[in-house]
Amino acid sequence: MIYRLDDFTENSINPITNKPYDDSWIICMLTDSKEYNQKVGSFNGCAYTIKYSRHSDYWKMSVCDFMGFNTKNNKNMILVMSEEDLNTAKIQYEGHSFDEPFLRDNEQIYTVHSTSLENWELIQKDGYLKCWNILKAEKAITEEKPIGSILGDPKDFSDYIMFGKNVAGELVVNSKQQGKIVMDKDAKYTTGVRIYLDMKKIVEDGLAVRDGAHLKVKGTLPLNPYLIWVATWKNVGLKSRISTPNIFCEKADKEFKKRFPQYR
Repeated sequence: MIYRLDDFTENSINPITNKPYDDSWIICMLTDSKEYNQKVGSFNGCAYTIKYSRHSDYWKMSVCDFMGFNTKNNKNMILVMSEEDLNTAKIQYEGHSFDEPFLRDNEQIYTVHSTSLENWELIQKDGYLKCWNILKAEKAITEEKPIGSILGDPKDFSDYIMFGKNVAGELVVNSKQQGKIVMDKDAKYTTGVRIYLDMKKIVEDGLAVRDGAHLKVKGTLPLNPYLIWVATWKNVGLKSRISTPNIFCEKADKEFKKRFPQYR
């Protein structure tokens, strides 16, 4: 079900049921913020929330992806925006879907999945990237919960392989190492690998979906034919495995674009 509200307070009480939220609820909000284009997480005990700034060029598409994806997954949604804004988004979205098999103008033709060197050895052996829930069922990981649970990620997020760009994946790697969310791009950490994948082909093969915040793949993804290149501290020219998320990301992306100019 979709519920639209003009006003909303982020706390632990669901304004629709007047009871605490359960895992069936998810929220998106349209804001006037100029500090971000998109912000995600659970705040003040609220359900997982995606906030879009109306100053972003793509909020209308993202809101409708959010509705389409979560309707397919039987989620209860709260949309915090005016009816006029919602109708404007729907008009722009006409003819699109959250799982359409082509890249949009704002979507990058490659993507990155960051992980540890140890995990990369297992991935190579399997020949697949796998979501957290599958890895947990196979006893390939020992942590009790994914690091995203600290941000309030819904349990079903762990059914998907998450991708990113820029430094986001390295922040996840460092957060896993520290056992807490670390957003400092200049913090010292042990570098892992940046796995560069052909997102255009992944999307065109019908494997990716958009949830309003991410392009992601459910379950598993074979390395072949989507793997382009893997960056390590050695092949990007670092003198040590110890670096910072920002430095490793910048050096890896620069080397990737040098080696594969077709993905610029």
